[in-house]
Amino acid sequence: MRLEFSDPLQGSRLEVAILAPSAEPVSGGYLLKGREVRVFPPFRGSQFFRHGWQSWSLASWVDPREPPRPLFPKERRPQADDPFLLEAADWGKAWWGSGLGALRSPRGQVLLLGALDLGARVLGREEALLGRYALGEGRWFLAYGPEEEVFAAYARYLPHRLSGRPPRVWCSWYSFYTKISEALLLQALDEVAAFPFEVFQVDDGWQKALGDWEPNDRFPRGMAFLADRIREKGLRAGLWLAPFLVTQDSPLRHSRPEWLLRDGEGRPVPAGFNWGKPLYALDSGNEEVLDYVASLVRKAREWGYDYLKLDFLYAAALPGAEGEGRYRRAMERVREEAGEAYLLFCGAPILASLGLADGLRVGPDVAPYWDNEDRSFWLQDPTGPGLRNALRTTLHRLWLWENVQVDPDVAFFRSRFSLLFPEEMRLQEAMGEITGFKATSDPPSWLSPEERERLWAFLSRDKEVKPLGPYRYQVGEEVLDYAILL
Repeated sequence: MRLEFSDPLQGSRLEVAILAPSAEPVSGGYLLKGREVRVFPPFRGSQFFRHGWQSWSLASWVDPREPPRPLFPKERRPQADDPFLLEAADWGKAWWGSGLGALRSPRGQVLLLGALDLGARVLGREEALLGRYALGEGRWFLAYGPEEEVFAAYARYLPHRLSGRPPRVWCSWYSFYTKISEALLLQALDEVAAFPFEVFQVDDGWQKALGDWEPNDRFPRGMAFLADRIREKGLRAGLWLAPFLVTQDSPLRHSRPEWLLRDGEGRPVPAGFNWGKPLYALDSGNEEVLDYVASLVRKAREWGYDYLKLDFLYAAALPGAEGEGRYRRAMERVREEAGEAYLLFCGAPILASLGLADGLRVGPDVAPYWDNEDRSFWLQDPTGPGLRNALRTTLHRLWLWENVQVDPDVAFFRSRFSLLFPEEMRLQEAMGEITGFKATSDPPSWLSPEERERLWAFLSRDKEVKPLGPYRYQVGEEVLDYAILL
């Protein structure tokens, strides 16, 4: 069958051939149905939009003639990539997008194929888009036109949850990492409370272990005590959790081994590597696991934390595309238990999180350096911490801004303990203005008077933002060009 789109550059109609069981015209494009659909434009795509599976996975325009070159063997690929692709016949030979893909025509127009249900992937070639659901039939949205228009049209068909303006957040991670303590955070709290922050978020390092979510010895008076002190300063208390992860030495792994997600041969499914240890996932399809996670969220709320950063959430969606349904049901339970608490999802499957998260991390972790070339260049892994990786993927997910509060991660204002150049820091600071999600980890005592002044202005005033093109923005009086990321 053939579908027609208007071509504003040509002033004519563009005819696209498709293989799909059905097609229905809808606002902005066409609604297709089928387990597998194929789309053949009358041009060869100059670029393919590769949308990554979860927060840290690469989202960017790539050359469809140059397939990815992963150097890791399949069984050791980082879980920031898409586990579904490990089973694909074209793994490592062609670009796949998680949930959506798009081709850019030689004239710059975009043909987009996006899934409207869970568990879909899109293969991109110069001459075609192939959409496929892992299990069963699903719906698709097909659109053609200017990039910003087709992505906005697709986003309107996806779930959304917007809860006012994103809060101004101070987070402990990028200053102290896991070396936090009650005394250190109380000192930082006194400094932070003098600035117009709204949330003081305690990150990784407070717990005894993954799977043992009680305060360690560095928090002798407990987490409720710390939450009380935060609220006394007029701030909301935030807490980091990774509820679906365990390690080999986690107490929970040994006390409840039946809760681990296992493969067909009974082996624990790998869930990545961090903290110098292999990671494993709890089975989000196990009702006892969901009761446990719900009780963890309830406990954090009872302690007084109403901003929860839920991290490494991809673990609940393993081992692949069929896991997204389990993930969605698990996070619906978390959402219900959390009530009106603000939920920031991180390391989370992007499309499967929409409608449940208040805020959603849309790129890898930033870092006080631009790039880790050992990982990004030599290992062909664009998912690791670094400001370049974070900005690039965030930039290519800004189209989600009407579906969820888009979190680009923290901005750096400090020159202390930083390898960033001022112009690099400015790109991330401006990204906070573009998204409206403003956060930092810089202790004010680390800042020079000029840096403190810039932080105060960042938190207290929103600058007018005008898009000038796919990669150029006017932020206040300043024009920033993000094409350096490409």
